[in-house]
Amino acid sequence: MPIVSLSDWNQFLLSRPNTHLLQTGEWGELKSAFGWKPVRILNTEGGVQILFRQLPLGFTIGYIPKAIVNQELWHEIDLVCKQHRAIFLKLEPDLLQNADANKLPITNAGEALLWGQLRISPHNIQPPGTIILDIKDTDEEILARMKQKTRYNIRLAEKKGVTVRAWGDIASFHRMLLITGGRDGFGVHSREYYQRAYELFHPKQMAEIFVAEYEGKPLAALFVARSGKHAYYLYGASNDEERNRMPAYLLQWEAMKWAKACGCEEYDLWGVPDKDKATLEANFEKRHDGLWGVYRFKRGFGGELRRAAQAMDRVYSPLLYWAYVRFIGNRE
Repeated sequence: MPIVSLSDWNQFLLSRPNTHLLQTGEWGELKSAFGWKPVRILNTEGGVQILFRQLPLGFTIGYIPKAIVNQELWHEIDLVCKQHRAIFLKLEPDLLQNADANKLPITNAGEALLWGQLRISPHNIQPPGTIILDIKDTDEEILARMKQKTRYNIRLAEKKGVTVRAWGDIASFHRMLLITGGRDGFGVHSREYYQRAYELFHPKQMAEIFVAEYEGKPLAALFVARSGKHAYYLYGASNDEERNRMPAYLLQWEAMKWAKACGCEEYDLWGVPDKDKATLEANFEKRHDGLWGVYRFKRGFGGELRRAAQAMDRVYSPLLYWAYVRFIGNRE
C-alpha cells in the first residue's frame, strides 16, 4: 500500500506547488497534535492526505480537506479507511460549486458519486462561502477594486497613527482572539494550537502574524498563511479599544501586500455566509449573527464571491453513519 512518510509527501508537493494549504504536510502535522492522525497516500497518478479522528469503541471518521482525488487512488483510500475502522470518509473537493447547484462537481469524485460510492454530505467542515481577491495587479489597481469606504478606512487608519508589523507574541494574540470570540460568538482554539501553527508554518515563510498598533498598543491582529500562489486569511482578532482608528482595514491591506510580495496571486478571505450574492447584499446591514458580522467588512475589499463544491461522504458503515449524522454531525 503506497502510504508515504511526511518527507516523501513534502517532496511530492514540490511538483505541485499550488496544492491547497489544507493538503500540505504542515497542516497535517498541525492537526496531528490536536486529535487527528494524518495518513498520506501516493501513486503514479497523484496523492492525497487523509486525516482520521478517533471515535468511541475504536471507530474513526476520515476527512480529506481540499483535494481532488483521482479515481486510481480510491482503492488505496478504501483500504486505509477500513484499516482505521472509519465509519465514513468526508471529502471536501478543492473545486468550486457548479453554476447549477443541483449538478455534481465534474471530477472523478463526481463520477464515483454517480456510481453510488459517494453521497452529497449534509455537513461541511470548512465554510463553503468565501471571497477571493485577485492580487496580481499593482497596489493602485487592487485598491481601485475595493469599495470607496474601505479605501477611505485604510487611509484613515494611516492618518490616525495606526502602524502594522509582524508579530510573534502568540500569548497576546490568543488573548485578543478570546476577546473577539466572546464578543462575536465564535469558537477559539487553545493557545497551544496557534503556537504550533506558527512553529510549523512561519519558519518556512508560509505564514505570518501581523498586529495593528497605536502608540505601541495592539489593537487588532491576524494570522495569514500561504501555499503556492494562494494566501488564506485564517484567523483574525481585535480588542474593543480605538476602533474608530479602523485598524482592521490597514491590517488586512498589509497582509495582502505581504502575500503579494511572497508571489501569491489570490487572497482568500475565508468564510462568509453560505448564501447567494443577492441574499447577502439584501441582508448584510440587518444581520450580524454567525458569519454575517464579518461579511460587511470583507465585501468592502472587492473580490469575487465563490462557493466551494459541497462536501461528499463515502460510507463504510451505514448504520453508524446514520447515527453519527443524526446525533453528532448536527452539533458540529
